[in-house]
Formats: sequence, structure tokens, C-alpha cells
Amino acid sequence: MNIMLFHSAYGLRPGVHAAAERLRAAGHEVHVPDLYDGRSAQTVEEGMKIKDEIGSDELLKRAVLAAAPHSDAGLVYAGFSLGGSLAQNLALGDEKARGLLLLHGTSDIAEDAAVDELPVQLHVADPDPFEPDDWLNAWYLRMRRAGADVEVYRYRGAGHVYTDPDLPDYDAEAAEETWRLALGFLDSLD
Repeated sequence: MNIMLFHSAYGLRPGVHAAAERLRAAGHEVHVPDLYDGRSAQTVEEGMKIKDEIGSDELLKRAVLAAAPHSDAGLVYAGFSLGGSLAQNLALGDEKARGLLLLHGTSDIAEDAAVDELPVQLHVADPDPFEPDDWLNAWYLRMRRAGADVEVYRYRGAGHVYTDPDLPDYDAEAAEETWRLALGFLDSLD
């Protein structure tokens, strides 16, 4: 599977590279663009500051430019938190998208969004201050209405970006379960 993996608001950190290597070891081709031009953050506040300095429109433009050379092959879009939001936007706009793997984050959905049974898997902490229950319920319904085939996995007690071993949110058990399910999801797309 050809995967475009977007980093979180923390930037392109070792945890993102480790995730890409895990996916490569499972036989996938993985592209990991640096949307922050080499900058990274130690705290979510620092990451949000970088994100705001670059701007949402510019980040989306950078994501589109990174994906464009690979999109003819039919990408699986994936991302962590902010990167999940970008991945979702690209997947919903790419008629050749093979799937969408969201780790810790979602995005709003245009009313006219339409996909043909796009496979989607979301992994999120429970509770998650960035993905509250009412938001996730509405998101799920809008994704289904758009035509996506959605699976949602919630991890009780995990922190927001619980798959990154270098962050305080890390939860080893939840991370391993997430990767087990995510790899199975990707295998099902072949």
C-alpha cells in the first residue's frame, strides 16, 4: 500500500519516523513530508504556535503538494492529530484515495463531501479534549453520510497523542493495540 503519513502539530519527530518504519516493515511504501520545514515542538503549545505561524491554508497547500506526485497510484492518507485533519481533507478530495487512517485527529466535513465507500479507521483517546464525544458523534454521522465506511476505536485513559513514545501522552498498551488494528486495516485494503 502507498501511504502518505502526516505529522502532528509537534512536527516531524522521531515518533513519526518510527511509525513510518513500522509501516514499511509491514511492506508498505510510506511518504512522510515535513510540513514545518524542519521545525518541531516539545509541547503542544509550541506546536500550535508553529501551526498558527504557518497558517492552516498554507499547511493544507503543503500537504497537497506533498501528496500530488504520489496520488495517481491511489494513496492511503494517514496522519497524527493535526496530520489526521490534513489527511482527511485530502482523502475526501481525492477520488483515487484507497483509504484513510486517522490517529488522534479528525477534521470538519464539507456538506457536499461524497466518497464511494472510502474505508476509514479512526483511533482516538477516550476522553480526548481535542476530540470530544459530541464532536466525534457528529463527525461519524457526517462521514457516513458522505459515503465513508468508518470504524472508530476509543482508548480509555490514553492521552491525546498516545502512540508517540517520546511524548507525555504515551500509552504503550493503547499504542500497540492501535498499530495491530491499523496494520490489519491496511492489509484489508490490498
